[in-house]
Amino acid sequence: MSDAPDLMFLMSWATHALAKEHAEALSGLGISTRAYCVLERGMTAELTQSQLGELCGIDKTTMVVTLDELERAGLAERRMSKTDRRARIVKVTPAGERMVAEASEIVAGLQAEILSTIPARDRKVFLDVLGRLINGRLATFVQAERPVRRRVVKAA
Repeated sequence: MSDAPDLMFLMSWATHALAKEHAEALSGLGISTRAYCVLERGMTAELTQSQLGELCGIDKTTMVVTLDELERAGLAERRMSKTDRRARIVKVTPAGERMVAEASEIVAGLQAEILSTIPARDRKVFLDVLGRLINGRLATFVQAERPVRRRVVKAA
């Protein structure tokens, strides 16, 4: 058995814990982490639903549900693309922009609090290394030829 740390476990645990804290921090605003991502990234450029879904790591079905919720709340709206009549452009409303501003303060505070547990000299290195991983080796998801199914173990 190797003494090397289990990268999958470490990253999975950190992701799960951070996602839970993020969701809890934003719950007071009545917005999900997923909705925040869509609004925040949707403010950066004129993007289609598909493009935003890819940027936020959200599948098509979940993206539709998320946008339905954002539209009902008056935070975003879908418009026809001027260049592709099949595509919908997501436009963040002024109320959505205010929500992003408020949520961004909460997220920044949470991130500062979490990163404060790492010695100052190590924070930049830690973030640089994570950035290199997700922009390099882990930039794309491996597409399995056939999805692995859980093996059913039959009782003897």
